[in-house]
Amino acid sequence: MNGEPRMTVTTVEVLQTFVADASSVRYGLEIMALTGLPSGTVFPILARFEGLGWLESGWEDVDPAAVGRPQRRYYRLTGEGVELAEAALARVARAREKRRSVLRPAPGAVGFS
Repeated sequence: MNGEPRMTVTTVEVLQTFVADASSVRYGLEIMALTGLPSGTVFPILARFEGLGWLESGWEDVDPAAVGRPQRRYYRLTGEGVELAEAALARVARAREKRRSVLRPAPGAVGFS
């Protein structure tokens, strides 16, 4: 592993699509539909995860003319990728909770009307 990617909001969204069902196999347009993110965001994230060894990919074995669409490239988490993704998402969740707790008013604090 070459480290951990920067965990931006979009990176987290893409990663969550895999961790939600760690045995899932997904293709780019499906991930775009699930996240609402454009291809110019999704595909670089997938390439980054694959380069880090978190994801592996492969082309489906179909004849595009027979199925009436281009071949799909499917992605799935590697065994190590599952562990690393879950740990990364847990760190993001803890950091978000920590930020929220800092921003919460203290009990009994005077509010503004």
